[in-house]
Amino acid sequence: MAWRVNIRIAIIAAFSLAWSASCSGQTTKAGVASQEVTATGQQANAPARISGTVIDSTGAVVPRAAVQLKDEKTTGQSALTDDQGEFSFSDLVLGPFQLTITANGFATQGFSGVLRPGEIEQIPPIMLNIATARTTVQVGLPEVEIAEEQIKTEEKQRVLGIVPDFYVSFVPNAAPLDFRQKFDLAWKTSVDPFTFTLAAGIAGVQQAQNSFGGYGQEAGGYAKRYGANYADLVTSTFIGDAILASVLKQDPRYFYKGAGSTKSRAFYAIANAVICKGDNGHWQPNYSRVLGHLAGAGILNLYYPASDRHGATLTFENAAIGIGGSAVADLFQEFLVRKLIAKNHKGISFGP
Repeated sequence: MAWRVNIRIAIIAAFSLAWSASCSGQTTKAGVASQEVTATGQQANAPARISGTVIDSTGAVVPRAAVQLKDEKTTGQSALTDDQGEFSFSDLVLGPFQLTITANGFATQGFSGVLRPGEIEQIPPIMLNIATARTTVQVGLPEVEIAEEQIKTEEKQRVLGIVPDFYVSFVPNAAPLDFRQKFDLAWKTSVDPFTFTLAAGIAGVQQAQNSFGGYGQEAGGYAKRYGANYADLVTSTFIGDAILASVLKQDPRYFYKGAGSTKSRAFYAIANAVICKGDNGHWQPNYSRVLGHLAGAGILNLYYPASDRHGATLTFENAAIGIGGSAVADLFQEFLVRKLIAKNHKGISFGP
């Protein structure tokens, strides 16, 4: 197109030279126009370049993601994102282009645009979603079946491959649990080998410090401490996370946030000690957890030797300790635990 315009201008210029000096201004204008169009033609031939960044749903960069470019010139140009999740392509032809981004554990994502003359395009960050496993492709299934599949993933979550982390969901819109599923999760937590080990460890510390001296020492005293601690763990779990969670229709799980400022994530984690998601998906006061801690502390007070019982005071103190412990545990969940789980369970897909 540019060469046709140049020929036309050349003809007009030659005709103008045959005219009198009064037409010299037209020649000047034609020459300027010729230079402008020539410059436009050179700009049109200037190579274009695009660059961008690949991130996940939490905003973290995704290194080693494969980015393939398709335009009017080539269909095979590709690149890998660097450690900062960045990629770039240069010497591109003008016109429409399409990017296809793939990475292990993520769903394939596409991006399209149009390159203009001499353009260096910094495209917006391209976000990859977690690969849609069975939990997300079953759109037509009942919620209870979707929840069942999500629970199977949660039951694989162990910190450092040892500590069960069943009550954490990395899927922000996870399907609600029904009555049976809440009790099933409480049961599996209660009979997990680590729960027995934890009760044994606490009893050992109490034995060494002679806490609740009414239990005595030797094997008999240790057995009583062990029984009381295990009973506390089981009753708190069943009352708060199964019975009350079912009656009050609340979800006993912690929903990982993962995005936002450190301050907002810390506030979210601490607040989850006293708020939770209802089975309807709305946030509400966490009555099941708070009442569960109170009930558990009250029942535990019955296990103590008569000389160590202090009525309601001890019950509320233990409940407050339980709620505070939940807040600390949620902080670990938000900032540390996911990395420890992912390090030991590379096959688990985490949600946003």
